[in-house]
Amino acid sequence: QVQLVESGGGLVQPGGSLRLSCAASGISFSAYAMGWYRQAPGKQRELVAVITSGSDTNYASSVKDRFTISRDNGKNTVYLQMNRPKPEDTAVYYCNAHRLRFGVNYDYWGQGTQVTVSS
Repeated sequence: QVQLVESGGGLVQPGGSLRLSCAASGISFSAYAMGWYRQAPGKQRELVAVITSGSDTNYASSVKDRFTISRDNGKNTVYLQMNRPKPEDTAVYYCNAHRLRFGVNYDYWGQGTQVTVSS
């Protein structure tokens, strides 16, 4: 059974820092691209950052130079370091695992963790 469990969300002040973690089980973690998505109230879910199985990274323009995605294959965990967050970063953050294997897409999601940026 595949599980993605996010942690580390909460209330953070603008300009502060927060680190989200996502622990995966039930998948060959190193073979998956891992991503962080977010969804604010009344908005669609959007990509925040992704890290490939080869550790290439890509970021939404709104978070580039402030957020950093990383992975530890030994711990089956992906992280999102959020520096200098802004109120507009307030959202539920979701972890995603994705793999394309033999023409089949495998996508798994965590339950989400709330991040609120406010003074």
